Amino acid sequence: MAKVAARRAGKAVKIEVRPLAGALGAQIFGVDLSRPIGDSLFADIYKALLNHLVIFFPEQKPLRPEQHRAFADRFGKVDLEPFAYPFKTPTVESHTEILLNVKEASDTSINVGGFWHADVTYRDKPHKCAVIYAKEAPPYGGDTMFANQYLAYETLSPGMRRMLDGMQAEHDSAMIYGGETARYASVSRTRVPTQEDRKFSASLYDTAKHAETIRTEHPVVRTHPETKRKCLYINRGFATRFSSMTKEESLPLLEFLWQHASRPEFSCRYRWTQDDVGVWDNRCAMHYALNDYSGYRREMHRISVHEESRPG
Repeated sequence: MAKVAARRAGKAVKIEVRPLAGALGAQIFGVDLSRPIGDSLFADIYKALLNHLVIFFPEQKPLRPEQHRAFADRFGKVDLEPFAYPFKTPTVESHTEILLNVKEASDTSINVGGFWHADVTYRDKPHKCAVIYAKEAPPYGGDTMFANQYLAYETLSPGMRRMLDGMQAEHDSAMIYGGETARYASVSRTRVPTQEDRKFSASLYDTAKHAETIRTEHPVVRTHPETKRKCLYINRGFATRFSSMTKEESLPLLEFLWQHASRPEFSCRYRWTQDDVGVWDNRCAMHYALNDYSGYRREMHRISVHEESRPG
């Protein structure tokens, strides 16, 4: 573990950074997110995010929406644009920037984020990061997994890296490979999902038949604008094909890259408890919300922050 000196309100404090896994992830102690975060303290928090890709602040005091928003504002311009179909989730009352991700105890269907992905990469400027607050967590299950995409790129063979460098891929909000067939309905030791369970839940998803498709292109390998490290940037949720190639030609290589990018050695897993806060760097990490808490309620509040420029 590492202790970092910081200063807030004129008083010296210590934040403690405890890595969660060899690949990525860390918990941070010594920070009270219900209070304003000064520049020096935030600099240490942000450094931890760049170093560990995903950070967690366990067992915070209950946060009001204004406190959640104030912390998210430190990371950049907060996203006010709704997600594209099928992820039109409700928002916290009077705070449309805070997505309300609730799965009721009786809901045995698919959950939001239940597959490996990076967020909204179908946009010209996807999310820089997300700040998520666990308002209610199940006693077990409902963990989130994260995968380091620096490692995904750096462990490819030199020949594969040379081929992928400079390639572009199309990202599409229609999610042709990231829809229902890419995720699982709720499972447990004693429960196997049925085909009915796999249908999108009407309480969570917009079931409009003719949703507008949003499409863009991004590099298959991007360079992080701050760390300057290269990372794989092609996720199952939204990537559909390589530019100038057909979907049929692209799929075998896409499948290889998706499988490679989510290797256990590149990952960490976080068990949420009530009032935890997490932040992940969407530019270099993918995530996967596990759906194994049938019979328990889970409520997460999420604010997303824009990238400043297109991935490059």
